[in-house]
Amino acid sequence: MKNIYLIRHCEAEGQPFETKLTENGIKQAIELENFFVDKQVERIISSPYKRAVQSIQPLAERLNLEIELDNRLTERVLSPKNFPDWYEKLQDTFEDLDLKFEGGESSHEAMNRIVEVIEEVVRGTPDNVVIVTHGNLMSLLLKHLHQDFGFDDWKKLSNPDVYLLKYRNYQTTFERIWK
Repeated sequence: MKNIYLIRHCEAEGQPFETKLTENGIKQAIELENFFVDKQVERIISSPYKRAVQSIQPLAERLNLEIELDNRLTERVLSPKNFPDWYEKLQDTFEDLDLKFEGGESSHEAMNRIVEVIEEVVRGTPDNVVIVTHGNLMSLLLKHLHQDFGFDDWKKLSNPDVYLLKYRNYQTTFERIWK
């Protein structure tokens, strides 16, 4: 059986690549480390965004594990343009997975990136892996696994958030395990 702990990063100061965690986000990263103290984590893969790496750094240090950076785990780009109605546009992309705005990627395209990472982890070793990513990408993976996971579920995600994906005998289940 494979256990994949899918983590949304802790509270951050903003959206750009180099954005750091807030003071509260740094405390959350320590809470995250403590949350995993009784779990057997053998590998950590993260988005290269600073807020994602900072979220898992305390756990990586405690376990003496390298954080493997994977560009396929970066946040989904809705568009490089700043839309005043981005929230509605994002909602539309949950209803039409092929909808794509200028310079951005569709939900299907973003979903395919994270699904690739998950499939590689499932085929490989070890059996207990942490993956750190961003809210939209995380929700698209969960939608891939369960068609009914949608925009309203994305809105309910917290920073941080943790889902446990279990792969056993070609069957996948997931559950939210963060408090």
